[in-house]
Amino acid sequence: MISFENVSKTYHIRKFQKQVFSNLSFTIRRGESIGICGANGAGKSTLMRLIAGVEQPSTGRVERDMTTSWPIGYTSCFQMAMTGADNARFIARIYRQPEEELLAYVEDFAQLGPYFHQPVRTYSSGMQGRLAFGISLAINFDCYLVDEVTGAGDERFRKRSHEELFKRRESGTLVMVSHDPHTLQQYCDRGAVLYGGNLTFYDSVAEACEVHHGLQMRAA
Repeated sequence: MISFENVSKTYHIRKFQKQVFSNLSFTIRRGESIGICGANGAGKSTLMRLIAGVEQPSTGRVERDMTTSWPIGYTSCFQMAMTGADNARFIARIYRQPEEELLAYVEDFAQLGPYFHQPVRTYSSGMQGRLAFGISLAINFDCYLVDEVTGAGDERFRKRSHEELFKRRESGTLVMVSHDPHTLQQYCDRGAVLYGGNLTFYDSVAEACEVHHGLQMRAA
């Protein structure tokens, strides 16, 4: 279970202050697959980083009794001067995974070719996403967080990504952010809408997407 209790998140940038969330409370239970809708700038990526523990709340508390991936698509966890392979080795050591086994999986999955042994700073954003995806899936987490990455790569990569995500969804917990309603409905059973600093849950992804669409039409 992952529980948010009165979580607020505020960024302080020089003389500017931006409050993304205020007193956000909800629970993600084991085995759920949740698709989150939200406009650009609504705080979806911030929410995913808070769920993962990549960032900490300004106030309130996040409790977890599940291991979570970092948000797939969020690549700032990499050391840009190191190669993709060296980043994979480093993460394997952190999570106490067999290094060579993890390296072989990531190299095959991410399809980076010779770039796997080049510094990550030479990668395109799509290549960084594929590296993050590959390393995340090489580790058995209880909860996988996916942030707009399933379209990266060629047809083989997308097909394998879909297959692997379905496997993870069936055996664990999945939280996904996407602008594509079809993608959310394909992977997720429950929906949520992030709007005005609040996260509202719905029984289905279709209902959440409909509410999100209505909010966007009202704002247009």
